[in-house]
Amino acid sequence: MSLHKVKVFTRFERFWHWTQALAIFVLLFSGLGVHGFHRLLDFEQLVWMHVIAALGLIVLWIFAIFWHLTTGNWRHYLPTVNGLWPVARYYAWGIFKGEEHPYRKRFWHKHNPLQALSYLGLKLFLFPAIWITGLAYLSYGFWSSGPVSNDTLAWVAVIHTLVAFAIAAFVIIHVYLLTTGHSFVEHVKPMISGYDEVELTPEEEAYLREDEPGRILD
Repeated sequence: MSLHKVKVFTRFERFWHWTQALAIFVLLFSGLGVHGFHRLLDFEQLVWMHVIAALGLIVLWIFAIFWHLTTGNWRHYLPTVNGLWPVARYYAWGIFKGEEHPYRKRFWHKHNPLQALSYLGLKLFLFPAIWITGLAYLSYGFWSSGPVSNDTLAWVAVIHTLVAFAIAAFVIIHVYLLTTGHSFVEHVKPMISGYDEVELTPEEEAYLREDEPGRILD
């Protein structure tokens, strides 16, 4: 295995990441306003902002799911216990002792085991939960006359809010981790340029140099 600077984040992946981040911040801002945490905009403006950002994000997620499945990038999110404990120990203890990060990015494993597990949980549980409850709340007028009671809407709202706070906690932790280890700029740069240092096997290096020379810089 040798270390090389490789384009690991494609143009669509970077567009998806930053557009998703913007939409989530808009949703958190408008959602907090709807719940009365601030009065920076009118209630009606906040509701429309929330609905438009939510629908836009759902469309983006649909395209992202299709992209992950058709390109094989879903493999980066496969969880593994191999190396999970050293990474967890590093973030809980070693990082404060100045230790080196125990995980080195590889071509088909650009997320460390803890990242992969966290992102998988986000995509399989939190995102679907926020979709379902948000769409249920938005379409309440269509099913409110059915056999369900008003208590159902209250529970939908509670679950939606709790999941939103969980996503907000994930965002806070994500941003915090960008400030650890290397500089914040070094952590963010790969998601801007697409290039990052990863370990390649001789076969992977030969493949990139022969078939995709634009993805490898050195």
